[in-house]
Amino acid sequence: MEKIPVARQNSEEIDKFLDGAASFADMMFGFFDGSNESEESLRDFVDRDESANGDEDEQNKIFWEAQEELLQATLHRTTSLESRIRQATKEALSELKVIGMQCACRRPVAGGCRNCLQTALSIRLQNVGLNCYICKSKWRSSSEIPSGEHTYIEVLDKSNPKKGEVRVIIELNFRAEFEMARANEDYNKLIAQIPELLVIKAERLKALIKILCGAAKKSMKEKKMHLAPWRKHKYMQAKWLGTYERATPAPLPVGYSDRPQKPKASMLTFDLLEKLPGLHYTAVEVV
Repeated sequence: MEKIPVARQNSEEIDKFLDGAASFADMMFGFFDGSNESEESLRDFVDRDESANGDEDEQNKIFWEAQEELLQATLHRTTSLESRIRQATKEALSELKVIGMQCACRRPVAGGCRNCLQTALSIRLQNVGLNCYICKSKWRSSSEIPSGEHTYIEVLDKSNPKKGEVRVIIELNFRAEFEMARANEDYNKLIAQIPELLVIKAERLKALIKILCGAAKKSMKEKKMHLAPWRKHKYMQAKWLGTYERATPAPLPVGYSDRPQKPKASMLTFDLLEKLPGLHYTAVEVV
């Protein structure tokens, strides 16, 4: 049988491949024939690319600076009504922290759950004269966002008949709602400036959500990643500004107190000899 020269055949194929690659490089860049025109074209292309990257970096810098200014302006444009509700909320939360929050749910959570905390807080706000409710928003899925639901606290102010009802929203965990694990440094810096406890009028909350969702979209674009549907503006807006049900916080169950209970002594561990020194006993030997 005739032997096939495998090594020689591979060598010939490699030579042909290298000849083709050299021809392609010759045609595109002219590196092998020392063409000055090709080198200048390549240099111009690199310069244009660096210039484009520089412009993009500058535009990104301008965007994040503008977002920070808008955020600060929105947060600082507070009213006396918001300040009063915020102060009352902080005092109620401090009281609950001191006495220790106990969960009254069927499945109690150590330290108290969000629902029980909202109920206890709402009752305290009502006790200081605020028209307070617990709101539950719920929305259906669409082609843009998935379905979901969210609970938060609302205070209605009716003191000014000319303005009508003024909605003030209390969100206990606002910053966490916008935190993203894969966000860029600029977004994280922006999010760090928003408070964890947010007390804000509905119209200003609308502007705040728009700023933060725009920043989230920009962050993901810079990272070349897709923005999750539950991070989109429409989804976030539905949480606090969509359709919701308003309910008066239910009173605490009969016999329930959110104050810590005093420890009760057990007769099994009660030291009678220590408490009653006049009491004597006789040892009995059991046979």
